[in-house]
Amino acid sequence: MSQDFIPAARPIIGEGERAAVDAVMASGMLAQGSEVAAFETEFSSVLLDGRASVAVNSGTSGLHLGLLACGVGRGDEVIVPSFTFAATGNAVALTGATPVFADIELDHYTLDLAHVESLITENTKGIMPVHLYGHPFAAEAFAALAVKHGIDLYEDAAQAHGAAVNGKKVGTFGKFGMFSLYPTKNMTSGEGGMVSTSDATVERNLRLLRNQGMDKQYENELVGFNNRMTDLHAAIGRVQLTKVMGWTKQRQDNAAFLTANLEGVGTPQIAEGAEHVYHQYTIRVPHGRDDMHARLRSEFNIGSGVYYPVPNHRLPSFNRTEDLPNTEVAAREVLSLPVHPSLSPNDLERIVTAVNTIVKAGA
Repeated sequence: MSQDFIPAARPIIGEGERAAVDAVMASGMLAQGSEVAAFETEFSSVLLDGRASVAVNSGTSGLHLGLLACGVGRGDEVIVPSFTFAATGNAVALTGATPVFADIELDHYTLDLAHVESLITENTKGIMPVHLYGHPFAAEAFAALAVKHGIDLYEDAAQAHGAAVNGKKVGTFGKFGMFSLYPTKNMTSGEGGMVSTSDATVERNLRLLRNQGMDKQYENELVGFNNRMTDLHAAIGRVQLTKVMGWTKQRQDNAAFLTANLEGVGTPQIAEGAEHVYHQYTIRVPHGRDDMHARLRSEFNIGSGVYYPVPNHRLPSFNRTEDLPNTEVAAREVLSLPVHPSLSPNDLERIVTAVNTIVKAGA
């Protein structure tokens, strides 16, 4: 008898989210309004220890506007990982600045501090590491490095809602932090992003930039964008925000089960003092990664994902020639298994059995 497909990710949308959207529709106030303002306040309270939040229409917009709000532009360099989603480097390039690609360390797939320091030049405006897969980068060390060299630290926290370093939430270390609210993230607003900052000037710049450069209607202070979040999306996000911490605990429990039972693959490592929120549960498969990816689907009806098969510096959009050996290893070997909170105990058993069976068959 065939078994139901286990997807790699599954957004959870319930009656609460539907009711919230219906209420906004009935109100007639659909664009950026009271729901957005409330979402910003609540996001700050739940996930950022009160640090200010500015809602935008996507995570990529959040990165782009965050960089512009910090004064990044033509002639500047921003150091970023190549092993991440392309939006990180794209956002830098869209400002007119140059993304400088650095290598990662292979324990947590986040930027390698020593390699980053070797790339700092007189043109370096900042460093933008990624809290990849839900595991925080070494935020305290990178913050100290930024101070040492007189440059900015920016946080790409797209995948890391609620992650922390020594009890301090991600998104509170850098000049700004960005969280994605895309449907596959740990929480969603349908589409959207949230930018955090403790700098009043950066916050005001963000609010201007997302709204055509206006604070008051028809008084455009600078050239801006239409990157506003709608009240419809904010309403969804507000409901999701009440659930995300419980979902995170379920992700962590699911990850603990997988780590305790998988054999013959490299399971995720957690740095001392780090809280991992498992946007992805990513294993290392030194031999036969692509075969495992295919067989999980074809033989066991289980989805998985390769994040990311092509390093950013080798994408046609950048076409660079940096030597980033750890990045290349990760791109060849990583595979993300389902870890989302919709998994049942039987689903978890199926995932373990499938991975262990494939490993043993290839031994």
